[in-house]
Amino acid sequence: MGKQTRVAITLGDPAGVGPEVICKALASLAGTDLVNFVVVGNVEALERAGRATGTDLRFVTTAEPGAVLVDEVEIGAPLPEIGKVSAIAGEASVRYIRRAVDMAMGGQADCIVTAPINKEAMNLAGHHFDGHTGLLAHLTKSKSSFMLLASERLNTIHVSTHVSLRGAIERATTERVLATIEAGHTHFMRLGMKPRIAVAGLNPHCGENGLFGDEDTKFLAPAVELARAKDIDVVGPISADTVFARAYNGAFDLIIAQYHDQGHIPIKLVAFETAVNVSLGLPIDRVSVDHGTAFDIAGTGKANHVNMLSAIDYARLVAAAPRL
Repeated sequence: MGKQTRVAITLGDPAGVGPEVICKALASLAGTDLVNFVVVGNVEALERAGRATGTDLRFVTTAEPGAVLVDEVEIGAPLPEIGKVSAIAGEASVRYIRRAVDMAMGGQADCIVTAPINKEAMNLAGHHFDGHTGLLAHLTKSKSSFMLLASERLNTIHVSTHVSLRGAIERATTERVLATIEAGHTHFMRLGMKPRIAVAGLNPHCGENGLFGDEDTKFLAPAVELARAKDIDVVGPISADTVFARAYNGAFDLIIAQYHDQGHIPIKLVAFETAVNVSLGLPIDRVSVDHGTAFDIAGTGKANHVNMLSAIDYARLVAAAPRL
């Protein structure tokens, strides 16, 4: 039998659909292994979500058989209204993440699964980060982290994420592209696979020999050569208008995307409900759903929990893998 892992699931923005997808996902796992999970959040928010979703779960702060264990986090205010952006909800979501990071750093959790947060609410509360990625890097005192979007047939890791397109171009340096290649390679090696990696070009047709820009030749190509010198199976840059289709059809295991939309659009086209967000380059493991707070349907019980189940499955896979 493999190692038993403990997964800490953060509640996300309590005014969004996070509590509801958690309830639905855990309800589908009830009677099997709820002992392997702890929800970091508030019992009141989960009970409210349980009523909305019609799930029959018990939430406890001391472990009991058949019940969902909750690590209760004081949010310093009444539970925020469902479906509304607020500083209270933003503050709560950050407190949940901070507690889960402490658990993972202290060995009480093998992996964190995060429900969605709202960046506007988080900033209203005075936490000026680009989302989970920047906040997690800050909390773990990491120089940087990398966003991997993982799905069954297409995987992509990003050189930059939540920055302007102009900023993304500036970040596509040889050093950063190489670091992204190495992070993706290390992750897949940890999971038992030497990945076939392709670097997507930054400019149309990789610049067409300088006709549409020279960044691919000046910065991306040298990163590929440096990675190949480290025995990493990587090619490129390859024009972004074809490389994702080639990967989807089996030519590559991982694509290095140069910026947010370049990587997100193809993943959300082919695996909208099942793709998960994985943070690489941190001293802890973190997997997230790849959707937002969906305030428009929060509180209705309509939110789909398939993505949360995918995140939980991937978290177990990562948590059981030895760190390299």
